[in-house]
Amino acid sequence: MLIHRRAQRGFTLVEMAIGLAIFGVLLALALPNFTIFLQNSQIKNAAETTLSGLTLAKTEAVRRNVTMRFHLMTAVTNACAASTTALNWVVSRDDAAGACATAPSDTTAPRIVQVKSAQEGSRNVTVSTTGGSLVVFNALGRPSAAGITAIELKNPTGGTCEHEDTTNGTMRCLRVEVTTGGAIRMCDPKVTAATDPRKCS
Repeated sequence: MLIHRRAQRGFTLVEMAIGLAIFGVLLALALPNFTIFLQNSQIKNAAETTLSGLTLAKTEAVRRNVTMRFHLMTAVTNACAASTTALNWVVSRDDAAGACATAPSDTTAPRIVQVKSAQEGSRNVTVSTTGGSLVVFNALGRPSAAGITAIELKNPTGGTCEHEDTTNGTMRCLRVEVTTGGAIRMCDPKVTAATDPRKCS
């Protein structure tokens, strides 16, 4: 008795070409949304990192009962200088300009607590500040009268900031605010509803 076995068959060249064409169309449709997702993630990551640096400076000022500085810098090398447009930051007791690569220390000037480079996950984000490049927190956790009050974060290639209620714009810009009382918060500058906790002051 003969047993007929069905021949196993793979994909034909035509079937594979159709499959690749469908995959290409789906990829082309998904790519813009994925790009927006990535840039929004970078903006949020940069805002959270900035928020954590400001919170660290305030917390250390209160804990140590001293003044503590949060400073935006052009770089995290010893060629660093104050900047209102760079995302590198240093938390230190003294002015860290020209000494950002110094190891953290309680005794060696500029008595750095922590340094953060903009290259750590948020290099495509741009910053602009209101109030300069520095915040000095006193032992009560309050900032000095002259200093950063807001840090705006966005992506330079991302187009316009998106409004919460529309599809206008392509990215979710964020702001980190420092109030005169020492409150530090992240908010969305495009939110306008007075009752929305994401609204900036």
